[in-house]
Amino acid sequence: MKRVYLHPIPVRIWHWINAICFIILIITGLQIRLGDKLGLMSFQTAVKIHSWLGFVLIANYFIWFIYYFATLKFFKIYLPPFWRPIEFTKKALRQAKYYGYGIMVGDKNPHHPTPDNKFNPLQQVAYFLIMIVCIPLQLITGLILWDPVKFQFLGNLLGGIQIVSLIHVGLWIFFAAFIIVHFYLATLGHTVLAHIIAMFTGYEEEHEEH
Repeated sequence: MKRVYLHPIPVRIWHWINAICFIILIITGLQIRLGDKLGLMSFQTAVKIHSWLGFVLIANYFIWFIYYFATLKFFKIYLPPFWRPIEFTKKALRQAKYYGYGIMVGDKNPHHPTPDNKFNPLQQVAYFLIMIVCIPLQLITGLILWDPVKFQFLGNLLGGIQIVSLIHVGLWIFFAAFIIVHFYLATLGHTVLAHIIAMFTGYEEEHEEH
């Protein structure tokens, strides 16, 4: 068994702040939408928590952005190699086959993560879209809903407050589903907790080939 240092301290801190914020934002968002039907907390409390954690998430996103672009790690880790479409497509199909069938019959994961190649092709596409499109859009629509007057210009660019609300709720549903899938995939290491422990220690364990 060899240990690979995949997750530096800044990444681990960012990850857990992000995870905690998203979970609480999803819960408070549900309370805001359902009002008295849910009853976890008052509407005012849900709005207050949702607003404050929204700003924490914005700050956390900028930490991620600065870290990955200042160190140029974004281009190595997150940017899919679209300039090699045939090779990338073959790897993506091989990974999809592993997730859809191979993992159930004991095949080995075709992707072996390294510090500069952490994500398999499917993860690269997913995380690229999430970090560059979905999260910024969720943060922007959240700001508009927080103060529609102050951010009216942005609201108008997106088609008005109803469209903004639709986007924000749609992404809320997407992220709620994503967290469930993400947690499931995190249990698919050589042990159920291997990937989760790695996000605390920084080290992923991998069986050595003989």
